[in-house]
Amino acid sequence: MKYRFPFWPLLLAALVALVNSAAAQAPAKSKSKAKPIVTTVYIVRHAEKDTTTDRTDPTLSALGQTRALALRKTLMSHNPVALFTTETKRTRATLAPLAEALKLEPQVYDPRRGRDLTDRILKEYAGKSVVIVGHSNNVLSLIDDFGATPPVDEIGENDYEYLFTVRVVEGAMPTVDVRGYGPERRQSPKPGKSAPMVQTAPMK
Repeated sequence: MKYRFPFWPLLLAALVALVNSAAAQAPAKSKSKAKPIVTTVYIVRHAEKDTTTDRTDPTLSALGQTRALALRKTLMSHNPVALFTTETKRTRATLAPLAEALKLEPQVYDPRRGRDLTDRILKEYAGKSVVIVGHSNNVLSLIDDFGATPPVDEIGENDYEYLFTVRVVEGAMPTVDVRGYGPERRQSPKPGKSAPMVQTAPMK
């Protein structure tokens, strides 16, 4: 009588080994699909200033106050967890409506030390959204400090409508978008490139 090879036990053992192998690889596959950390930074220049009362440290004009309210309306739904301002009245007033609505205390930064601020944000607020209000001669350099390319060549004396959105994605190059917001805004800000800026002139 011929001896029959036990085929079915071997097939069952192979199937069990295949299932165990797939189960062992499942955690590694799920890890590879983890979403990257995205830090979102909204950067604006302060709103229109009123130089008729105090030329050295002016507060906002009526139009500037309207724009500050527009900033609150624009960014409230994005749920920023931290707000940053310089020491000036105009930057503080620009953030005031948003800060009040979010129940957040704005944090003061030194516009001459932009890299310190960007490093801090990426360390302490990774994966979250924050707002920075600056001046015409430090806003673009902040974008550069985050590693993105400023999308406009310069911010002119009368340019208050730019809202820059910098996204720093883990493992990828930072990106930046720009749009207008508030009253008397431009519909299509002119794109361009800007070299890294160094703040030497008075804040505007």
